[in-house]
Amino acid sequence: MATRTSKGASDKPPAKGSSGRSGSPSSRTTPVKRVTTTRAKPASQARRPSTPQHDPIGWLFTMIGKLFMGIWMLLAGGVGSAARALGQNARELDPVHRRDGLGLAVFSGAIALAAILWRDTTGTVSEVVNGAMRGIFGSLAWLIPVLLALLAWRLLRHPDQNADTGRMSIGWSALMVGVLGVVHVVHDTPYPSGGPSDGMDKVSAAGGMVGFIVSAPPASILPAFVTVPLLLILSGFGVLVITATPVHRIPERLAEIRHMLFDREAQPRTGRPARRPARKKSSGGQDAGETVKPYDTPVVTESRNKPADHSPEIVPGLAEEPEEEEAVTPVRAEPPAPTPAPRKVEQLVLSPQAGPYTLPDTQLLRPGSAPKPQTKANTVVVNALTSVMEQFSIDAQVIGFTRGPTVTRYEIELGPAVKVEKVTALTRNIAYAVKSADVRILSPIPGKSAIGVEIPNTDKDLVSLGDILRSQVAQADHHPMIVGLGKDVEGRTIVANLAKMPHLLIAGATGAGKSVCVNGLISSILMRATPDEVRMVLVDPKRVELSVYEGIPHLITPIITNPKKAAEALEWVVGEMDRRYDDLAASGFRHVDDFNKAVRAGKLVPPPGSERVYQPYPYLLVIVDELADLMMVAPRDVEDSIVRITQLARAAGIHLVIATQRPSVDVVTGLIKANVPSRLAFATSSLADSRVILDQPGAEKLVGQGDALFLPMGASKPMRLQNAFVSEKEITEVVTHCKAQMQVEYRDDVAASTSAKKEIDEDIGDDLDLLVQAAELIVTTQFGSTSMLQRKLRVGFAKAGRLMDLLESRNVVGPSEGSKAREVIVKPDELPGLLADLRGQ
Repeated sequence: MATRTSKGASDKPPAKGSSGRSGSPSSRTTPVKRVTTTRAKPASQARRPSTPQHDPIGWLFTMIGKLFMGIWMLLAGGVGSAARALGQNARELDPVHRRDGLGLAVFSGAIALAAILWRDTTGTVSEVVNGAMRGIFGSLAWLIPVLLALLAWRLLRHPDQNADTGRMSIGWSALMVGVLGVVHVVHDTPYPSGGPSDGMDKVSAAGGMVGFIVSAPPASILPAFVTVPLLLILSGFGVLVITATPVHRIPERLAEIRHMLFDREAQPRTGRPARRPARKKSSGGQDAGETVKPYDTPVVTESRNKPADHSPEIVPGLAEEPEEEEAVTPVRAEPPAPTPAPRKVEQLVLSPQAGPYTLPDTQLLRPGSAPKPQTKANTVVVNALTSVMEQFSIDAQVIGFTRGPTVTRYEIELGPAVKVEKVTALTRNIAYAVKSADVRILSPIPGKSAIGVEIPNTDKDLVSLGDILRSQVAQADHHPMIVGLGKDVEGRTIVANLAKMPHLLIAGATGAGKSVCVNGLISSILMRATPDEVRMVLVDPKRVELSVYEGIPHLITPIITNPKKAAEALEWVVGEMDRRYDDLAASGFRHVDDFNKAVRAGKLVPPPGSERVYQPYPYLLVIVDELADLMMVAPRDVEDSIVRITQLARAAGIHLVIATQRPSVDVVTGLIKANVPSRLAFATSSLADSRVILDQPGAEKLVGQGDALFLPMGASKPMRLQNAFVSEKEITEVVTHCKAQMQVEYRDDVAASTSAKKEIDEDIGDDLDLLVQAAELIVTTQFGSTSMLQRKLRVGFAKAGRLMDLLESRNVVGPSEGSKAREVIVKPDELPGLLADLRGQ
């Protein structure tokens, strides 16, 4: 019976279609190994005596052993089942709780070890643990609880930096091993056994077994003055790993340490960003001569050399080297408490009844989610990209990736003599392999010799406007026109200066995040600027997008919802620009910041006999939420006003933000595009729309919900970023705070030009200029002839006839009398009143 079973297990081939012929190698090999192992035992046992008559004592011991093994396996099975159940429940726990549990466990172990190592042992277990620790780590065993406590603190206090915990562990291990080796050599390198002067006691009093293992081999063949430097080199390597400092950057790090020690007065005392003395200006202007800087950019971002979050399991040894110490600490979801700018002593008194204006607390804005340096999905994508390169026999490899809030950029390095087109031509194959249709390839990544493959994350991070405004890069710049944009693909905080853009076009399809972006820009201004620094004109043809901001003190006119009044408001902005330029020309300044500085310093004196009192000009921000509605009602007037503002208003401190969800050529005309140099494109529905916004493709491959391409003035390629999110509740709280500080004070001239002005009759339309010329010509000559209008105004017969009909409807000329000239009813002395009526004045 046993022989037949063994033969069937070893000789009989598996049947076709059985489990032994499954598709994967593991399924093919695993059953074969299991059958061979289970069949071999009965075959060998068949030759042994199996009855108690042959060996009763052996049979008794066998039965007792089987009983013991059965009880043991029963207990082991129960414990294993309980452990697996607990492990399954632990996997269902929130990652935050699991991380905290690990940190608390390490901290508890540190306390227990400290209690054993730092006092006299009294129990058997304590003596065993104490002896083991001192035998392993020698005279430095007391330091182990301290290191464990530091590890626990890192796990609990800095959960966002867990990606560096492995590097820190390696560095501390190398440092401690080297020090233990040096200590062991200093104690004459005692051995655990083998001599009268040796023994475990002396090993424990020196460097322990770790020190012995690392120092004994070199000490046996090298003198001590050579062994000690070698061990110190190992400890130095540990220090370099801990501080993330490559060898070639050691002089720069030493210079930084010297700068911190001896030039401390140049650093802020609290460790926060230094404040500029020039912040005393209410308009946030810069000093004279500082308004124009070579190669200046409106984008304010973190250090470009922040180390990428490369995974050692995926791409070992390829982490980038940071350029500066500040670049090692990225901005995370738990920002430090912001330091409010010293504004109270610097604010102008707004009115006799109102006190200094207090800016809203940044804590009104909620934090976002903690960024994830790496997830399992990243590992899967790296393997998929590597597989695609191998399948098409391309000499290229994935050297790392940087995970952003919305997308992850994977870096592919080519081998020698490999064309870039071989990788870029595989866009569809890559999309198929990673199971995503929104794959964007950059060739190359700006500043790197690598191809970037941007793939959307399945688990996105929430980027909050509060985190952006509380970041170090935003707190370091106190310009009132700084706005928070979001985070780029590398996770760096991106803020921009609207005064340097100097005008911005925001466009994208419906639901792509355009309205949230506009709310973020306005909220950034409300969080950072007082009404004396920035005033705003808000145009909202849709009537519901910007209504929450009604009544904020930064407005100079109520929110404009009528497209015709919006065109008139833009004309008023043009007039305000001309008035500012008159003052700049008369005072000899080229920028409004220089003019404001002279006014505050008292250097600008009005001419003798003039009652003019000079006051600083605030920045004027004009935001148009939907350009398409304005272009449908009054395209010529709106386009002319926008072109004049964008061409000339930069030096006058007037800046324009235009948003539209219909980026077509009839809305975003060539003149508007030519004078709005900064663009922010959200997801578009077609390649043509992307070309209208950015003059290049890319926006049609965005994933929506705040995913955007930002092309600032002077940049050749757009940067991809996740726009910062601000909720309606946060906006309401900020607006409520601003309204509580002071009442809104509208400008009378804007209200008069937008409300008291009569609307032009609809039947006139865009022919107002021609109608005024025709009325002036007919009234002055007292001759009403259609053919005369054709000759004098150089228009066609249809246009001249229409002008004559309009004048007839307004009782300027009489009815037609065949071929005779019409009777002129209005006399020449009534001409000024007629022209005023036609213009709607």
